[in-house]
Amino acid sequence: MSDKAQFRFSFGPWNIHEGADVFGPKVRKTVSFAEKLTLYKKLGFEGIQFHDDDAVSSVDVPRDQIVKEAEEMKRMIDDAGLIPEFVAPRLWEHPLTIDGGYTANDPIAREYARERSKKAIDIANILGTKKIVLWPAREGIYVNESKDHRLSSERFVKAINAMLEYDKEIMILGEMKPNEPMDHAYMPTTGHFLSVCYKTIDPDRVGVLIESAHAILAGLDPAIEMGFALYHKKLWSVHLNDQNGLKFDEDRIFGAINLKRAFDQVLVLYENDYGADGEFVGLDVKALRTQKDESATQHLVHSKQIFLDLLEVAKKMDRKKLEELCESRNYEDLEYFIIQNIMGIV
Repeated sequence: MSDKAQFRFSFGPWNIHEGADVFGPKVRKTVSFAEKLTLYKKLGFEGIQFHDDDAVSSVDVPRDQIVKEAEEMKRMIDDAGLIPEFVAPRLWEHPLTIDGGYTANDPIAREYARERSKKAIDIANILGTKKIVLWPAREGIYVNESKDHRLSSERFVKAINAMLEYDKEIMILGEMKPNEPMDHAYMPTTGHFLSVCYKTIDPDRVGVLIESAHAILAGLDPAIEMGFALYHKKLWSVHLNDQNGLKFDEDRIFGAINLKRAFDQVLVLYENDYGADGEFVGLDVKALRTQKDESATQHLVHSKQIFLDLLEVAKKMDRKKLEELCESRNYEDLEYFIIQNIMGIV
């Protein structure tokens, strides 16, 4: 093991929020963006994730205004000593994208999605990152017969190609999720999107961001998904969190539901030198709605610390013992051995 893994952490400003959900209104005071920037370093984070309209007030304005606001944001994050990890076009909230963006039946909606994605690339260049994350939230169907599924795949690839052609240096990361808000999503898993990578005009610039909860919602194991993407050399970011079963996207604290599953994710990242090329460990976690204002950042601190605690377990684990158990095919003892390590009793 070369141990080249270098772990630095990021989160998005949306991870500090007011606690509103689909069943109830806000329960905490709003924290201004400027206040959030001051919290990053205090909480031990280096990177900041952006949606396009986190960096600017709106993308549906003249380009000069977008550039001006993005340049001001660049000054703010530089002053805060932060590194921009990526920019993601927020396509799923606009009225035009009710039926999807890249795969919408309406050509006007598809054009809006493509043009907004190009604006996100412009913003990313100003902020100083080459990574564009695509969460295809509404690229899917509620009613199976409502879209031509083959054509939708083609349209998705064409949208990616348009972005790759627009900027010859950007890297596009697909963040896959099987459902919610759509009933069925196109390209719902890592494997689906990896197959899309190889259909684009420049596969070397298309990879994945794997979120723990999204893999779990697909009935998959996040560590195995990460290992698959690492084999393809296309795991360019992660969103670590946890998930209590196959329900809505909970974004629970990393390791809060299944500590062994969390350990396995840390282990696969560590063993494969994740981060050696500058990749971030992103956290996408929500504070519980019950948290009061003064403790509504603990979810970020705790998630990061759980990762670091599990990393120490991985580093100190007796590798010879692990290999012996694997070679003897004594997987019962292997599982107990891992649990003992996580519990700190070996």
